[in-house]
Amino acid sequence: MRIAIVKLSALGDIVHAMVVLQFIKKFNKEISIDWIVDESYKDLLELNPDINKVHLINIKQAKKNKSLLALYREFKKVRKLSPYDLVIDMQGLLKSAIVSRLISSSITLGFDKFSVRERFASIFYDKTFQCPYEKNIIERNLALIEYAIGASFNLKLIDYKVPFLYSSKKKLNIPLSESKKNILIIPGASHVSKRYPVSKFVKLTKLIDAIFVVVWGSEDEEILAKKIKENSHNVYICDKLQLDSLILLISRVDLVIGPDTGPTHMAWSLNIPSITLFGSTPGYRNAFETSNNRIIESDSKVNPIKIDKGDYSIKNIDVQEVLSAAEELLG
Repeated sequence: MRIAIVKLSALGDIVHAMVVLQFIKKFNKEISIDWIVDESYKDLLELNPDINKVHLINIKQAKKNKSLLALYREFKKVRKLSPYDLVIDMQGLLKSAIVSRLISSSITLGFDKFSVRERFASIFYDKTFQCPYEKNIIERNLALIEYAIGASFNLKLIDYKVPFLYSSKKKLNIPLSESKKNILIIPGASHVSKRYPVSKFVKLTKLIDAIFVVVWGSEDEEILAKKIKENSHNVYICDKLQLDSLILLISRVDLVIGPDTGPTHMAWSLNIPSITLFGSTPGYRNAFETSNNRIIESDSKVNPIKIDKGDYSIKNIDVQEVLSAAEELLG
């Protein structure tokens, strides 16, 4: 059986979808799995042993350039792929649904119109699957795959999952400590309301005897990193990292603390202890707690379908609560 999975973006969403790979292989190792993804995320997937082939598409760049010709060329790429027995759209957006429909297959499957934000996506599928959008993302992904291949998965096995991100890098040019714990701080996120205050990260660095490493991905996130360093001690700011270097770094630290953003979810995929902080986004949906991975949510009531970017309640999460979770995970 040949399956194509369509999950084009974004970083955290791809990570949450990738966990299904090992469940599929445990159910039937003979199933061949290809993955269609935006080119900027190829490093997440290309070394995964459960993926037969990664197909790259660059819709994001075509849209950025406002080029219909470039968009047509990107769509044309997927039409040339060999036929599949099944194409599964794990994203549920209009763009991913169109890509899924263009791939030659016996069946195209995705969530139904009541289970996605962009309802028109469902008209492109031969078969649809209903699962409440507000349900935990890992449970949704596994439920869709169960339906697709006729399997039954035990959610308790998530705690024993095999780490599923791999780096091509062998050497890490970052001065991690051999005598103290190394804690990775993620100050940035896709929008400002998701970010934990710099002042509270600074307090944490003064309360925990550890080496703190800060990563960033944009100019404004670099400014946040520098503010943390200026007001703290034992803080090292990384240069801007490519994905494969970030994977290696996360695999080497003792704890990751950050908001609802890709690098924090990568820690979960690597079975590295983590604390994910939620304010304007729903922790109960966007992360899956394990013995190593904690969720701390503000007291805000969050609509998972329509995020309120004016909700800055993440700033109300008490540093002491984060500290207690960190001490327990480090202990």
